Amino acid sequence: MSERFKYRDDREAYSAARVRALEALLIKKGIITDRTVNTVLEFFETKMGPFNGAKIVARAWVDPAFKERLVADTPKAIAELDLPDGMAGAEGEHMRAVANAPGVHNLIICTLCSCYPWPVLGLPPYWYKDPTFRSRAAREPRAVLAEFGLPISEDVEVKVWDSSAQIRWFVVPERPSGTEGLSETELEALVTPEAMMGVAVAKAA
Repeated sequence: MSERFKYRDDREAYSAARVRALEALLIKKGIITDRTVNTVLEFFETKMGPFNGAKIVARAWVDPAFKERLVADTPKAIAELDLPDGMAGAEGEHMRAVANAPGVHNLIICTLCSCYPWPVLGLPPYWYKDPTFRSRAAREPRAVLAEFGLPISEDVEVKVWDSSAQIRWFVVPERPSGTEGLSETELEALVTPEAMMGVAVAKAA
């Protein structure tokens, strides 16, 4: 992650304390129970997250026809796979995939707030919501990607996709070279949330 978007070391502890205080207040008022928050967190740790996105990308890598369907009609293609129920709900509404290619690199941002396809990417990182990242990535994506350690050649087109409540984008990164002998499950391990956001490439085998 770019040094420019780092936060102070105690941010997690500070945020956790605020969450605990808000949770205690909501429980006291009877709005939620002491299990509500844990149930939601467990849902996004075990059923909705980047492991689903990795399965989708790995299938696209081994099945060109599926990749075409995924880009053409993302929800319909995802429905073909054996993934948990709810892929189209809980921040997964209107998901759309774009595919990187030798001459094209895609970057996902949300200039409005932090719209994000939770079912395939998990919860958004802090820096994704940072106003500096959101504005600069829209204006100077190459510079921002370089700060993330991903310099993009001038002969490669950079396309920036702005997520919203109407469309939540994710990237199908290019398949790493030298992975022809890997199984689909092994390929899944090479797919990271950052690669599906466009601020990184898939891991090497």
